[in-house]
Amino acid sequence: MTFLTYLISGLALGSVYAIIALGYTMVYGIAKMLNFAHGDIIMVGGYAAFYACTRYGLPAGLSILLSVLTCTILGVIIERLAYKPLRQASSLSVLITAIGVSYFLQNSAQLMFGSDTKIFPSILTEGSFRFFDGKLIISYLTIITILTCIIIMIGLTTFINKTKIGKAMRACAEDKGAAQLMGINIDTTISITFAIGSGLAAIAAILLCSTYPSLSPTLGSMPGIKAFTAAVFGGIGSIPGALLGGVLLGIIENLTKAYISTQLSDAIVFAVLIIVLLIKPTGLLGKKENVKV
Repeated sequence: MTFLTYLISGLALGSVYAIIALGYTMVYGIAKMLNFAHGDIIMVGGYAAFYACTRYGLPAGLSILLSVLTCTILGVIIERLAYKPLRQASSLSVLITAIGVSYFLQNSAQLMFGSDTKIFPSILTEGSFRFFDGKLIISYLTIITILTCIIIMIGLTTFINKTKIGKAMRACAEDKGAAQLMGINIDTTISITFAIGSGLAAIAAILLCSTYPSLSPTLGSMPGIKAFTAAVFGGIGSIPGALLGGVLLGIIENLTKAYISTQLSDAIVFAVLIIVLLIKPTGLLGKKENVKV
């Protein structure tokens, strides 16, 4: 039962990584850029929910909604101010800008909220299910996290495949020039992509802070890096790949901490990534792109 407990906990952690990885994989798939400020948007979502609960006394539902709204608006603003002027710039320029935005958000959070760690309030349901005479305990939060990930993946896949905006996103991902000739507004499509990814980052922030109830300006740094790793692991640009990569990463990390070493868990996770990329450079579900020159 101990192994099963670790496995389910890893699945929940992987679900959080998968939700964060969606932001990376959607932006890369459509805009062909890596938004390394995505992890810090998670941090902003955590602070928005924290102050909505503690300072203004809003109920859980409104706190979550405010957090999602804050991150969605922030994602659109960042895209318009920092990334839109660099549409035709080199990948290196965009990457350096993304790193600059990341540090700007972190330092702004330190000035506004302080550098001390805050205890995140319990805004999600507490309690647990007990199975096999109490030998297996699964918290409500674990179930909520896994179900949230599944619902988001199903909803996002349906949105991408069935709606007009989703089809526009797929067209932009395939060929921006051809999509623009067909009347698709590239700038609006990319902004909507950032809005969706940033909104999902807020949900991930609440799930993450509820599981590990601490909040600081550097909250999103390591989860952001691991979620990016998950996106690459599964095949960056692929929504099913983000799910698979995030879940596998969470399970590997949790089982490594339980049975090998807490200190070596991150090293082993990245070592697995390197091995997978050596065998399959595009990731588990990634597709090889043929570039005509």
